[in-house]
Amino acid sequence: MKNLNVLFDEKKIAERVAELGRRITEDYRDCRREIMIVGVLKGSFVFLADLCRAIDLPLKVGFMALSSYGDETKSSGAVRLESDLGFPIKDKHVIVVEDIVDTGLTLQYLLNNLQARHPASLRLCSLLEKPDCKKVEVLIDYLGFQVPDDYVVGYGLDAAQLYRNLPYIAILDPNA
Repeated sequence: MKNLNVLFDEKKIAERVAELGRRITEDYRDCRREIMIVGVLKGSFVFLADLCRAIDLPLKVGFMALSSYGDETKSSGAVRLESDLGFPIKDKHVIVVEDIVDTGLTLQYLLNNLQARHPASLRLCSLLEKPDCKKVEVLIDYLGFQVPDDYVVGYGLDAAQLYRNLPYIAILDPNA
């Protein structure tokens, strides 16, 4: 596609996801409490599926849907909870899986919301981070890649609901 410049190909993504899975497995190997993976829809679904298969531990998986973009390419800054978890997380180890952290506003809202539910621990795993876009600091415990302040698509990330199915991550060139 002429309007896409590939940042990370399938092989690079697979290697990094496998590495994150190994790190999470090692960090939680001796854990005696349930481990809950909470995917942030919709962008995290591809990453979450691959990551779960790379973690060699029993897991429970749930999803939440939040919105701060709509169909725009910049965050509005106003976070809306569209779908909540259907189960309690009290006293469980929770790992939030996100596609991208840019301003940090959505994740700050989500992490505060989940922390109020009293999990045993709460960590964040993000496929991507745009460090130059941060408005609030959010600790990312497990990070795939840092990316420039460009609009990225593929591997679950979209532009107006398109490109999620691409097997790679690319910069969307708005001029092409």
